[in-house]
Amino acid sequence: MVKIKLVKKGGIKPIKPFKTLEEEANFWDTHSAVDEINEGTLVGFHQAKKSDTITIRIDKKNLQRLRENAFQKGIGPTTLARMWLLEKLQTVA
Repeated sequence: MVKIKLVKKGGIKPIKPFKTLEEEANFWDTHSAVDEINEGTLVGFHQAKKSDTITIRIDKKNLQRLRENAFQKGIGPTTLARMWLLEKLQTVA
């Protein structure tokens, strides 16, 4: 496990909450998430603790159908497959 030391020096200031979705959209149309990051700014990330994985074989036709369905929902195919699997498990449990 990696230990991280928090450093306050030169930190990035949080953005004030937006009043409307339109205000937020306008802000992000004119700003970048990396505007405040310059040389010397420490940037960290959080990696979620993931559970175990399984491999499922699926034929090309059904994999394409899964990808198309996922694309229509704006999510990845593995996310959609996991959602469907959990929904099914809830109905049989």
